Amino acid sequence: MTAVVELAGVSIVRGDALLLDGIDWTVDEADRWVVIGPNGAGKTTLLQILAAQIHPTAGVAGLLGEVLGAIDVFELRPRIGLTSAALADRLPRGERVADVVVSASYAVLGRWREEYDELDHQRAKELLSELGIAHLSERTFGTLSEGERKRVQIARALMTDPELMLMDEPAAGLDLTGREQLVRSLSSIATAVGAPAMVLVTHHVEEIPPGFTHALLLKQGRIVSAGPIAEALTSQTLSDTFDLALSLNHEDGRYTARAL
Repeated sequence: MTAVVELAGVSIVRGDALLLDGIDWTVDEADRWVVIGPNGAGKTTLLQILAAQIHPTAGVAGLLGEVLGAIDVFELRPRIGLTSAALADRLPRGERVADVVVSASYAVLGRWREEYDELDHQRAKELLSELGIAHLSERTFGTLSEGERKRVQIARALMTDPELMLMDEPAAGLDLTGREQLVRSLSSIATAVGAPAMVLVTHHVEEIPPGFTHALLLKQGRIVSAGPIAEALTSQTLSDTFDLALSLNHEDGRYTARAL
């Protein structure tokens, strides 16, 4: 199986703060990983490395067969799909939804003078349809609900057929309906033939879509547990990660947790 992410001894230091501490981690092309941890655990920092947005202070980060620091990141980033609150804030609110998605082909935010062929427009249309939001294609991004915006971002992230898809707390800010619709969409993507390797960051086990195969639990920049989800995500490892006695339940493909 081909590795799309290979981290060896990766650390990130900012001033006096050690954000990540000696991370060893491999993501294979068939893997669907969820990264769980409390605020300040280093989850977003880890995702920034995987998105080729920052370089390690120490250690080696391999992405898609290349090594960060030895390749132009502008060649690497188009091969990686990303959804995050920071990216959403940069999307033009007056842009048509169809254009928000299709403009990922040129890795631009907001259409200008670039040209797209019919295959590009058809690809965007199919993605919107698969995510159940084809009826929003002519709406402007700023008029959508938070849940609708999240699904548009996912369609945009998939537009270029990425080899690695990264999602930073995609369900944050959603109500129950929005969260469940998003989880269903992500589960469908995760179990589809030919889907990219996926890494989803969250605080909540309830947001783990069925079909995700692995879990990495992170605390204070260090790995608490990592591996196949049934082995790495347990009541004990979750309790250790959040410094709270927790009971983890798994039923019908979904997880729930509560304090003891």
